[in-house]
Amino acid sequence: MSASRIWEFRSESGHVSGTDLVGFHVEATDGPVGKVDKHSEEVGASHLVVDTGPWIFGTRVLLPAGTVARVDQHEKKVYVDRTKDEIKNGPAFDPTHGSDADYQAGYDAYYGPFYVGPFL
Repeated sequence: MSASRIWEFRSESGHVSGTDLVGFHVEATDGPVGKVDKHSEEVGASHLVVDTGPWIFGTRVLLPAGTVARVDQHEKKVYVDRTKDEIKNGPAFDPTHGSDADYQAGYDAYYGPFYVGPFL
């Protein structure tokens, strides 16, 4: 599986392009992570920025769109296929780098090998 796929929402996630996910709660496989602070659908760089609140010292983390397993519009929740520890130990979020290729490469290396979902 190409690591670049990690920057695309999975077709089976239920995400509808153009739907704003800001404010949605984010659930890891083992519990709540925080709320979506920013949502980008940039081609080749789709991602969520999640405000973790006090969970990991009030920091923000970036989750590539491919980590989103399911979006529940009714509950306003985004379910990701990572544990809280996997998210906590991921690359440090730096809002100044955006879709910079070198910056994204760190996320590709970290999240890409964990990718388990199919793309249709």
